[in-house]
Formats: sequence, structure tokens, C-alpha cells
Amino acid sequence: MIAIVLFGKPGAGKGTQAEFLKEKYNLTHISTGDVFRFNIKNETELGKKAQEFINKGELVPDSITIDMLKNEVEKNMDKAGFLFDGFPRTIAQAEALDTFLQSINLKVTATVALEADDEVLVQRILERGKTSGRADDQDETKIRTRYEEYNEKTAPLIEYYKNQDKYYAVNGIGSIAEITERLSEVISRF
Repeated sequence: MIAIVLFGKPGAGKGTQAEFLKEKYNLTHISTGDVFRFNIKNETELGKKAQEFINKGELVPDSITIDMLKNEVEKNMDKAGFLFDGFPRTIAQAEALDTFLQSINLKVTATVALEADDEVLVQRILERGKTSGRADDQDETKIRTRYEEYNEKTAPLIEYYKNQDKYYAVNGIGSIAEITERLSEVISRF
């Protein structure tokens, strides 16, 4: 069983690529955003707890996020593995994920990063914003703020996974098919 972390800045194409990869490799795609929306919409205990923090304008604590992810993993142990999208975002989250996976005799197999220039990604998100309905996809200032947060909090994960020889950078510019092929070249090694 493999556990792949799909890594990259907002707009890098993680969600798009995850749809292809989950089918090709029989993986469960665990998108943190989707998991949050499901738990909140269905008013699960974890969803209610998360909503309390969100209502106060606070970040949801890692412990709640990890518990949501644990539930998703435990429900899908019949697949060939997992594709984590949007998690981890910090070193503390990566360590929590490692601890959880070890408890079920798994480990992060690889972190595959879709890399692209910020200016290309900003344009990609603005274009996506024309149809996504997401307000944060339509405001260039908010998009650039997301990149600043990424650079500050998430970019340190690159070194974290490089130090474990689990970091693989993939060019995220090109057609969807070209990018899927590049990702497949990495994932097929495992």
C-alpha cells in the first residue's frame, strides 16, 4: 500500500491530477478541503468542532484535521493506497501524518510536487475563478496572500521530505495529459 502526498501551490493542478491518478493507481484521493466540507455539511462531531473554529475566524487545529483524515483512511483500507491533497501543510502536520501512518503500518511513500511559476499560477487561478464561483479565485490580492502563506508555512516541507529522500519535483506546466504522464513516471516507481 502506498501513501503519496501531492504537493504544490494553489492552482498547480493537484485536484485535476488527483482525479486521473486515483483511477490509474486505485488510490483513495483524500482532499483536505473535501473532507472538511463533507464533515461540516453532514454535521459530524468533527465537522461541528471544525465549524466552531471557522465561525470564529480561526484555523482548525491540526488534531481535528488529523482525526478527519484518519476516518477517511480507515474507511478506505481496501484500496492500493492514498493520495493526500492539501495535507500536510506544515512540519507539525507532516509529523502527525507520519505518526498516524506508522500506527497502521504505513508511511509516506513519496511527496510529488507540481512546480510552476507564481505568475503562471495566478493567471490559472484567475481563469478558474471565472467558473469556480470561489471568491478567493477571483481576487488577485487574495491569491498572492495564499502564496505568501504557502511560502512561509508549507515550503519548509520541501526540505523535510528531501531529507527523507521522498521529494520528487515535477514540472506542472503543460497539458493535463503531459503533466499526468510526468507524475505517473514518478508514482510507477513504487
